[in-house]
Formats: sequence, structure tokens, C-alpha cells
Amino acid sequence: MRVLRRIFGYAVPYWYVMTAGLVTVAVVSLLGLVTPQITRWVIDYVIGGNHYSLLFIGAIAVVAVSVVRGILTYVQRYSMEWVSQRVIYDLRNRLYQHLQHLSFGFYDKAQTGQLMSRLTIDVQTTDRFLGFGVIQMTTASVTFISILVILFSMDWRLTLVSLILIPLLTHAVIVFAQKVRPLYQEIQQQMAVLTIVLQENITGMRVVKSFAREKFEIDKFAKENWIYLEKNITAVRRSAFWMPYMNFLSGLATTLVLWFGGREVMFGRMSLGQFVAFNAYMVQLLQPIRMAGFLVNLATRTIASGQRIFEVLDTQSDVKDKPGARDMGRVRGKVVFEEVTFGYDPQHPVLDKLSLEAEPGQVVAILGGTGSGKSTVINLLPRFYDVTKGRVTIDGQDVRDVTLDSLRKQVGIVSQDIFLFATTIRENIAYGKTNATLDEIIRVAKLAQIHDFINSLPDKYDTLIGERGIGLSGGQKQRVAIARALLLDSPILVLDESTSSVDVETEHQIQQAFAEVMKGRTCFIIAQRLSTVRNADKIIVLEHGHIAEEGTHETLLERGGIYSQIYEMQFKGQEAILNGNGHGPLAKAVGGDAR
Repeated sequence: MRVLRRIFGYAVPYWYVMTAGLVTVAVVSLLGLVTPQITRWVIDYVIGGNHYSLLFIGAIAVVAVSVVRGILTYVQRYSMEWVSQRVIYDLRNRLYQHLQHLSFGFYDKAQTGQLMSRLTIDVQTTDRFLGFGVIQMTTASVTFISILVILFSMDWRLTLVSLILIPLLTHAVIVFAQKVRPLYQEIQQQMAVLTIVLQENITGMRVVKSFAREKFEIDKFAKENWIYLEKNITAVRRSAFWMPYMNFLSGLATTLVLWFGGREVMFGRMSLGQFVAFNAYMVQLLQPIRMAGFLVNLATRTIASGQRIFEVLDTQSDVKDKPGARDMGRVRGKVVFEEVTFGYDPQHPVLDKLSLEAEPGQVVAILGGTGSGKSTVINLLPRFYDVTKGRVTIDGQDVRDVTLDSLRKQVGIVSQDIFLFATTIRENIAYGKTNATLDEIIRVAKLAQIHDFINSLPDKYDTLIGERGIGLSGGQKQRVAIARALLLDSPILVLDESTSSVDVETEHQIQQAFAEVMKGRTCFIIAQRLSTVRNADKIIVLEHGHIAEEGTHETLLERGGIYSQIYEMQFKGQEAILNGNGHGPLAKAVGGDAR
């Protein structure tokens, strides 16, 4: 009931429409009780009393009741569906908005297919309950109570006889709910698993085909689909037993009414019209009870879906604006990490009391092996995660004291994992600044060395690209992402392997563009190519979450430490191969001598 109350809470803003709809439902239900009385009057008075001239009036009365019920049924269905659709619209929006504000920590653990299932299938189940289930529940309640009152007023003895089997029917409904509800929770969960398999397969189709794993993927999907089938069949099997059982009890109750009521008519203690009306009411009385199984089934599915929806809505973001957070404003770009400790798992810190400082306009390169914490450092800057201990400041302001929106406007990011939306190139570049003019977009595209390619396309900047940038090469996608970051004109720029997918010549062109763009900006660069690292104002080498070395390219080489070893193993050997011992095109691109 707690879950259902929360769902109905979304209908409160539309209470007037919902109230009108429920009143109409009640009126329609009560009108359904009029026809048996008309039938009783026709049998006992019109036919029994030989008043055949009134037969036409009886027929007109039945037609009139049917017409009024039809009109009111339209009103009730439209109003309740209107409320249902508005509630689902609000709920889906609320869920989507909440997902936008959850932190990276949530998405590190969440599965995409699970979230998609909750936004689609679970919300749709709730829609059916609000639009159809509520009408049937109201109808059943009004009908059951009203008919009981009428039956006792007509013949209390026959009514008691007819109610003998009601406890058995009620028990069947309760057991049905207890046995079926857990199954539908499992069915909803298994559908989410199916969605995950499907989503991962479609997203990773290139990998699947590259490794010829189509059969493996087909078998994996078939296995999960079979589990989904088995769970549904189990639910159907249980329903197939309890539904006929409830129908049998309903038929037995009708038999008792026919037997006892028939004797009452035979002995003259009940008129034929009254008996026919009583039997019609009895049939209507059993319908809500039989419908209860379906409604309980629908309610349990809705509760299962609601639990999955509210599980997401109740998840609190690890990173959010604190009360009283202020707008950061335009910053100069001085960044300080003060004794920063952080771990994705608190028991295993990635960074341990790390301190570093970057002055406005300074270029800081961060190197280190896998797991050294270099990506973590730049993730803490825009508060993708919050530090465990210590603090990160920009121009002396703790990043936790300012609004996330104003903070992230100060930091332009180009990551190694490029994501582009299935829209035009122009809209992808302008994603962070939707009011950008075409001239502004062209300017940053030229800086990112992608303008000439875009201009060669049939629709130029209005060219549509596929999902995740399908249709563009890795280097082209990376340059579009660079242009997107440059358009923000942020005082702080983060480049995480931003030239990893381009060739040496293109990298040199982009570096020349960056040389102009970086002026007056604080830049953090994670890169492995010498042409990027050697020109940094400060190079930081991380090892096991600590700063192992810090200095310029020249000073670090002279020390002969970790950086010098990295240079000897990776960069110097690479240059010797590509440039012929330092005299090839790469050496010229970076300005001659590698040192």
C-alpha cells in the first residue's frame, strides 16, 4: 500500500479530474443496478398483470439506461485515462530528471538495461493500473456494496444462502495474490536482464562481429529469454488453476441461488420477477469477486514496478549542491589539491594525501601507470566525485561550496572515450553552448582541425551522424569533441588522451591550435606522446596515488628517475623508429631535439 500511495501521490495535482472520473464510475455502476429492477417490473407487473401496453415503456427505459451509461462510460474512461497519462508523463519526467542528477558513482554500478526497463516497461505497467485498474476497482467496490444492500432488502434468507461460498472465493483470491505476486516481481526483473543483454549486444556489435561471437550472443539471449518464458509459464500455470477454481465457486453459488430461489417461487414466497432480478444481481455480485483475482494480479505487478521505479527515485546522489551553494562566477584558474585522499571503494584509496598546484595559464601534464590515479585527479576537479579527505579549490574556492552548474562551466573536458549524439555535427559541437552562432562553431572547428572535413560533407555542419558518432573515424570524432570543449571558452581545460586517436601529423596540427587556445587557460593534460608532455610547464608523475616526481621535461630527465625510465622505454625508442634517430618528421614537428 505504501508503493500504491506514492503512485497515487502523483495524481494529487489532478484531483478534480480524478474525482469527477471516480464519481462518474460510481454513477455508471449504480445505473447497472437499474436494469434488473426494470426486468422485475416488466415480468411481475407488465406481463404478470396483463399490462402489455406498458411493455414499450419498459423497453425504452432499458435503452435509455444503456445510452446514459454509454455516455458516462466514455466520460469516465476519458477522464481516468487523462489523469493516468498525465501521471505517467510526470513520473517518467521525474525519473529521467532524477537520473540526470545522480552522480558518476551511481552509474559506475547501474546497468543501462535495468534503467531503460524501469523507464519504459515499469512505467507502462503503472499506466495500465491507473487507467484501467482504478476504474475496475471502483466499479467492483460500488457494485458489491450496493448489490449486497439490495439483495438483503429483497430476501435476506436467499442472500445468506448465496453468500455461503463467498469466504471460499475470498480465500482463493488471497492465495492467488500470495502465489502470483512474487512471480511477477521475478518476471519484471528478468525482463530487465533481457533488456541488458539486448542493449549490450547492440552497443557492442562491432566487437561481437570482430570476434565472430554471434552464436555465443544468440545463445546467451536465448538462455535469458527461456528463463523469461519459464517464469511467465509458471505464472500462467498458477493463474490457470486459481481462475477456474474461482469460476467453479461462482457457478456453485449460482446453483445454490437457483435451487433455493426456485423453491421460494414454487411455494409463492417470491415472485418470478423478483427471482429473476435477484439472480441477475447475484451474477453481478460474483463479477467483482472474480475480477478481484485479476485486479490483485494487476496491483501486484504495479507494486513490483513501483518498487523498481522508487528504488531509483530514492537513490541519493553522492555529489550534489549543498544548501547555500553559490555561483562560482568566472575564475582565473588557479587550481590547488590540498592533501586529497579519495577511493572509489573507501577501503582502497586511489589517491592518498595528494597535493598539487596549478597557476592560472599553466599547463600541467599528468603521467603514470594504470591505476596510478591520473584520471581520478581530473575527475575530482569538476566534482564527478567528491574527495574523501582534503579539498580541491579553484581560485581559493572549495569546489564543494559552489553550484555544480557554475563549476562545470569553468572546466572544458575532452576525454579519451568520445561520445557523440545522433544528431547534426553542428548540434554536437554546440552541445554545451546551444546559442552559439555558426561563426563561433566554425572558429572552434578550425582550431580543432575538423572544419575542412566538415565542409567537404554534402550538408556540411548540418550533416547527421549516427549513434555514438557512427560514420566518423576515431580521429574525426575526437576533433569534434575538441571543438565542443573549445566552444565553452572555459578558463580550465582538461585533455584526457585527447589526441590518442589521431595520427602524428594531425596531432601536430591540433597541438599548434592548442598552443593558441591554451593561452590564459589552466590546462591539465593526460597524455603519453612526447610532443604533448615535453612542452608542459609542469609534469607530474603519479605512482600508487602519490606524486613520485614533479618538474619540467628537462629537469625530470636529468634526475634519471621514473620519468626518465618512461622516456627511455617508450618515447625515445618510438622516436628512433619513426624519425631515424631524431632527424625525421616527428622531431621536426616537435621542434627538433626530443629533449
